Amino acid sequence: MTALLELHAVDKAFGAVRVLRGVDFTVEPGRVVALAGENGAGKSTLMKIITGIYRRDAGSMLYRGQDMQFTTARQSMDAGIAMIHQELNLLPALSVGENIFLGREPVDRTGRIQWSEIDREARYWLAQLKQDIDPRTETGRLSIAQQQMVEIARALSMNAEVIIMDEPTDSLTDVETKILFDVVGQLKADGKGLVFISHRLGEIFQMCDDVAILRDGNMVHQGPVAEIDEDTLIRHMVGRELSDQYPFVPAKPSDVRLKVENLVAKGVRKMSFEARAGEVVGFAGLVGAGRTELGKAIYGANPVRSGRVEIDGVEMQLRSPRDGVLAGIGYVTEDRKLEGLIQSHGLRRNMSLTGLFRFTGRSGHIDKRAEREEITEYINAFSIKTHGIDAIVSQLSGGNQQKVSIAKSLVPQPRILILDEPTRGVDVGAKREIYTLINELKAQGLCILLMSSDMPELLGISDRILVMSNGLLTGSFDRDEADQETIMRCTVAGLTEGTVE
Repeated sequence: MTALLELHAVDKAFGAVRVLRGVDFTVEPGRVVALAGENGAGKSTLMKIITGIYRRDAGSMLYRGQDMQFTTARQSMDAGIAMIHQELNLLPALSVGENIFLGREPVDRTGRIQWSEIDREARYWLAQLKQDIDPRTETGRLSIAQQQMVEIARALSMNAEVIIMDEPTDSLTDVETKILFDVVGQLKADGKGLVFISHRLGEIFQMCDDVAILRDGNMVHQGPVAEIDEDTLIRHMVGRELSDQYPFVPAKPSDVRLKVENLVAKGVRKMSFEARAGEVVGFAGLVGAGRTELGKAIYGANPVRSGRVEIDGVEMQLRSPRDGVLAGIGYVTEDRKLEGLIQSHGLRRNMSLTGLFRFTGRSGHIDKRAEREEITEYINAFSIKTHGIDAIVSQLSGGNQQKVSIAKSLVPQPRILILDEPTRGVDVGAKREIYTLINELKAQGLCILLMSSDMPELLGISDRILVMSNGLLTGSFDRDEADQETIMRCTVAGLTEGTVE
């Protein structure tokens, strides 16, 4: 079988740092190849070379048998290579249809955009994904999951021969993931070649034909998925045995740290619960259940319409994130690109942003030395791969950006930590590091709220699990009585209660 895409002995360096070292990589028609590796292993760099964003330093790339050196992303798109980005690459102020056909708008003989054709074609590609979204809707009004489906629809509309999917299911529900898998099956049947990047190892074994594993810029394994098991895959990725993916440490909870009574906010209705210092309370639910809205309301980012929030027995009036930080609440958003980090700034400025008051004296001047020392400690403690304390955040891998986001929430030294999808886009090794950190923080007495759509993660790390559906609390379980079937039953229990605004 002639390969659609072949890379041979590809090198790439940034300054003195070699990111790719003699990498070989093949994509064949009608097959899905998984590209696996820890954050910082070189996956994104390899894909950016394929899509014309970076130029390779050495080696060759054959596309459909011809030697290629793309110098722009547009060249790779025009040649038939499409990429679905992990970090959403949409313009929120434009409509869904405009985003799908951005830069490829159909025009008539006079050069006028054919809006009716955009509307018709956009509806067609969204229908392939079973999405009932009006193409005229402003993209920024959609949920993260819906925006991800728009990204996928855009890639499908290009009718590409090679489609690269970078963490495509991170924001999707189980139903949407099933739809995507069906679409992938059809693309395979049509002879397309697909590259699938995912940190969810189960998906690799479920839908991929081949697997290629990068470690520290080297391709350490390539071959059929059927010839490898999960333990071997992990060992190739991290270069060591990784036992116990969920290193749970039993809680030693003390007094009630957080008390929420009859809380009503956008997406939340009459939510009541308690959480103690020294425990992890997990929140399960489908997309739209209200978990994110609850976390933001507690933090002060969403207005509270009624109800009470108490911290250590004192009622709090939280009208802004600043109020939340000063009250001792740390918050890690699910959308690190738009809400969590300033992509054009460096690590130091991002990580100290919410905790600058800790480094500011009476004169109002920032103690730069103290700031640098503490941020350096976090970089080392979190094993953030970077070439310096002031490296631009956008240049880091997704997993390292997530570590920066978590560290940023800890710099103000909170008593309560809200983690919304903290391991989204993070590799298996880094996930374990985050879980170990969570255990250390709860041992120090932090009260941790964990919002996650990853059921094994919730079951593996939480001391208790609360289930939300349609803005309501529909279930509460201790760790030893929770199981996936029981939780899933509760996730749909509130859907008959009408909609919540």
